[in-house]
Amino acid sequence: MGVIHLSEAKKLPAADIGAWLSIGVYLVLSAVKLAAGYGFESKALQADGFNNTTDILASLAVLIGLRIARKPPDSDHRYGHTRAETVASMVASFIMAAVGLEVLIDGIKKLWNGETTSPDLAAAVVAAIAAAVMFLLARYNRRLADRTGSHAMKAVAADNRSDALVSIGTVAGILLSVLGLSWLDAATAVLVAVLICKTAWDIFAEATHMLTDGFDKSDLDRYKVAVSAVEGVERVKDIKGRNHGQRVFVDLTIEVDQEMSVLDSHAIAESIERQLREKYRVDQVHVHIEPH
Repeated sequence: MGVIHLSEAKKLPAADIGAWLSIGVYLVLSAVKLAAGYGFESKALQADGFNNTTDILASLAVLIGLRIARKPPDSDHRYGHTRAETVASMVASFIMAAVGLEVLIDGIKKLWNGETTSPDLAAAVVAAIAAAVMFLLARYNRRLADRTGSHAMKAVAADNRSDALVSIGTVAGILLSVLGLSWLDAATAVLVAVLICKTAWDIFAEATHMLTDGFDKSDLDRYKVAVSAVEGVERVKDIKGRNHGQRVFVDLTIEVDQEMSVLDSHAIAESIERQLREKYRVDQVHVHIEPH
């Protein structure tokens, strides 16, 4: 009894800004890292550069998903197209995993064959600057994700932070390699590849959880407490939730006084919808009422 819809008109274009900014930054950083990696003979910096090329493709996938998610509901998609954003996150994870495995295999081969060299110290400077840039980008995109509620932008921000940590690891590996431990440069490349694969798995796991209608139980518990506190609600009989991209859908069954009028029970449903919308940013609520 009752449905709440929140407009996505402002949320999705804002998320677009973060995706475009990420693409621009990654284009510059990947070109600089790859050029410096080959020029200064650093396998770690090359791996870091390849990591950023996957981020370009991943950000493009997210951007496409956000554009599709903006389409309004139609005869085939009554709930809208917002899950396209989650599908885009999954595609991004596949791209990251593919490149991560390629870099991992190449790094292991070089270590196995003893193909190690000491890179130029300038490679560490490039990696350090890149790390600072990525931390700033991660902070910006995380705030954007919190403001828009975008799961895809949350994934992008997590990837940005992971890239910053990877660059810090690259700096350490290069410095130690310059000091005489030449094998550490290739070893750092292997570590970078493992981190790429780990990030890909985390994004894949979250996207799969959402696409199979998984929902955080702690959120449902908070919703249940809020609904139970609404005047006139005798018992919350059932409550379920699911995510459609940035949107949260909640279905619940409540019990009210069996002598209550339809008008009064409808007012209770509207009060529940308002509470969940204002306190927890729930976009759509379906309330089924039964006699207590």
